Amino acid sequence: MLPSKTLSLTIPRNWVDLYETIWKPDYFPQWASGLSQTPLEAEGNHWVAKGPKGTVKVRFSDYNPFGIMDHWVDTGLGREIYMPMRVIANQEGADVVITVYRQPFTGDARFAEDIACVERDLQALHTLMTT
Repeated sequence: MLPSKTLSLTIPRNWVDLYETIWKPDYFPQWASGLSQTPLEAEGNHWVAKGPKGTVKVRFSDYNPFGIMDHWVDTGLGREIYMPMRVIANQEGADVVITVYRQPFTGDARFAEDIACVERDLQALHTLMTT
């Protein structure tokens, strides 16, 4: 089993409205800097873009009525990194929840960097959705 850290952020917006706004893969580059820094382009059942460390290939869960926004990032090393993500109702607002898994052979410092990157991305999403 991989060690993990689950991060969440509350956004004062109806969960269905929030999910409908952000679930589309082409919306991710507006807030997920660790995923992509350029627009994602469809390529078969993947999306491809330039990320901070080169080309990024991503698969996304299909649209669904449950707020599931899971995605799998192709590392280019023959494996994908699973990123479970949910938009969950929280009274009139929503919680956005993402779990970060510590990848094999990843040291403490690198895992902390991965967590910090996701925290920044969640804050960027919050700013985008509340301004």
